Amino acid sequence: MKTAGIIGGIGPESTIEYYRFVVEAYRRKVTDGSYPSILINSIDMKRMLDGIADGRLDETVVYLSREVDRVVAAGADFAVLASNTPHIIFDRLRQRCTVPMISIVEAACRAASRAGMRRAGLFGTRFTMQGGFYNVVFNRAGIELVVPPVHEQDFIHDKYMSELVHGIILDETRARLVRIAAEMTEHEGIDGLVLGGTELPPILRDARGIRIPLVDTTKSHVAEIVQAMTGETPPPA
Repeated sequence: MKTAGIIGGIGPESTIEYYRFVVEAYRRKVTDGSYPSILINSIDMKRMLDGIADGRLDETVVYLSREVDRVVAAGADFAVLASNTPHIIFDRLRQRCTVPMISIVEAACRAASRAGMRRAGLFGTRFTMQGGFYNVVFNRAGIELVVPPVHEQDFIHDKYMSELVHGIILDETRARLVRIAAEMTEHEGIDGLVLGGTELPPILRDARGIRIPLVDTTKSHVAEIVQAMTGETPPPA
């Protein structure tokens, strides 16, 4: 069994889901009663987000690289970022890392491909919806991505940072998110929706009114983490 190194705390609520889902998925796959080996480094989300928002990407690469090095030094065989937003600098991190890193964006792309998506909507933080790093991976797989109108992006980002990151789930926020997805389905012709923020699945995973497939990026990432733990190699993006 290989040891997973998870950079968490970005945000805290989804880090809890990562731990629970990895344990559950591992124990479904490995039926000898054992538990997975996981190292979690819970870092300062504010420091990371401020660096990205201010355009201090070089500084953020150094910061995250140092935090990845900590789990590697503790014995991690591979590393993951338990968040979509920092994948804006993932390729640079991967180049610096001394162990393999599993990308949540590449895992999500594989899940979207398996679901037959060809024109998918993308929800996430403003950095994720506007950063372009999702498009690079998905376009390579022949999947077009569509983001909501700017005013809806502002709503999603605001609710993400002021509610979802803190574990606050409100019915009115869910209803608005469902409505945005329905409007994109009707007017943009999307055939799926990528929940490109690890705080989005808890509010939308079981939501009624979304009539297209969802890519739960947390669960897609977890599936490939467990593959790596058990010696399977995730396919290339």
